[in-house]
Amino acid sequence: MNKLQRLLQSKILILTICAAGIGGTFQYGYNISIINAPTSYIQTFMNETWLERTGVPLESNVILLLWSFTVSAYPLGGLTGAVVAGPMAVMLGRKMSLLLNNVFVIIAAVLSGFSRMAKSFEMIMLSRFFTGVNAGVSMNIQPMYLAESAPKKLRGAVALTSASFTALGLVLGQAVGLRELLGGEESWPFLLASNVVPALIQLTALPWFPESPRYLLIDRGDKESCISALQKLRGNSDLSAELEEMLAEQAAVKGQRAKNPWQLFQNPALRWQLMSIVVLSSAMQLCGNDSMYFYAAYVFQEAGIPQDKIPYVVIGTGSCELITSVTCNMIIDYAGRRPLLLGGYIFMAGWAIVFMVALSQQTQISWMPYLSMACIFAYILSFGIGPAGVTGVLPTEVFDQMSRPAAYMICGSLLWFNLFLVGTAFPFIVKSLAHFCYVPFLVVCVCTALYVGFFLPETKGKSFLEISEEFKKRNFKARTHVVFYKGPEEIKSTML
Repeated sequence: MNKLQRLLQSKILILTICAAGIGGTFQYGYNISIINAPTSYIQTFMNETWLERTGVPLESNVILLLWSFTVSAYPLGGLTGAVVAGPMAVMLGRKMSLLLNNVFVIIAAVLSGFSRMAKSFEMIMLSRFFTGVNAGVSMNIQPMYLAESAPKKLRGAVALTSASFTALGLVLGQAVGLRELLGGEESWPFLLASNVVPALIQLTALPWFPESPRYLLIDRGDKESCISALQKLRGNSDLSAELEEMLAEQAAVKGQRAKNPWQLFQNPALRWQLMSIVVLSSAMQLCGNDSMYFYAAYVFQEAGIPQDKIPYVVIGTGSCELITSVTCNMIIDYAGRRPLLLGGYIFMAGWAIVFMVALSQQTQISWMPYLSMACIFAYILSFGIGPAGVTGVLPTEVFDQMSRPAAYMICGSLLWFNLFLVGTAFPFIVKSLAHFCYVPFLVVCVCTALYVGFFLPETKGKSFLEISEEFKKRNFKARTHVVFYKGPEEIKSTML
């Protein structure tokens, strides 16, 4: 009986990860991919609706403009969600924020599901905005919730599951969008409304699991609830060392209130932490990984793959990201954060060069389309093995409890703004630079690799206080020996 009880308790953390992920970052990947399959059907619906309303059909450029508004509503909603995620995490807690976040996607599902019946393409635009808000909140709060709930030795792997769920959502969205399933002309409203299913699963499952122990102790000051949450997550293992570490962190931020983003920018003690997350969060979208999907269909067609089979091959690109994110999940706490980030960006820079050469010779050399196709898979694999997951882990590790929500607000805002920027600018970059359109992304990858190599410290296996002390040394080099030698002693004496 005791053995069975220990086995069940050891699974609580895994089930918490699944419950948080299915309605969290899974939705981000899923909702990015499901909009691709019904593009032509929705544009036809817009034209028919307008014709029925006014008696005049829409011009092709107006249809394209309306479609652009529909697509850009998603990152705009994501930016809104990223901004509200910080206050939600502080006031409502991590778990409750994730639960309430499902309201946005339920509203979105109702709007898109009934849009054709109501003959309103505006409902689709609005639904994409609410879907974006949901993704913006979950992209910030889920990695925070999981990293705060995980033991130190598994913190990287647990927080990285956010990237694995994003990739899983991407692949399932591509699969469900096939015309044999929900990607047909008659079923596209059901495809857009299918995101309600993960939301309902999370609403059913997540309430059974505990809140973040760190949030309960440090933000709420509720030691008993913290211990209860730890016991559920860790089972019968000894909690004294972990609790002592949390109490030390509580003492270090005693008397402080949750900071806002502007306070982070004003605080010289957070200079390098802030610079690190700004560089890495920006590079996440500016590295060109999402733009590889833009080229995928063209490259696969040039390689001789029949047009009707290309959607199935595109699923392979999403599967690459899923495989590498799961692999990264298994090795991050052994390999460390820096090697995965550094290796990922170096390989991406290399493959960007090969890809541009292959594109320039696409029509000249018969086997070049196959090299281009290999580059797409290799680029996505390189992104998945490091930048895709590690970037989301770092804000939890390099900021203390009072700064963490604001740090995620900054990260999320940059992520969504740059997603919008790349989506808007990439067609013009392709038009201007043609086969050398990946030069800007190459520069981003090289610069990011240099930053990681020279300035980013390793956080593997370190407590939050140890990481904080390392950054303090960087932020105040001249005063390191005077000020920060006494810090840990004061914290220890406070505990005693």
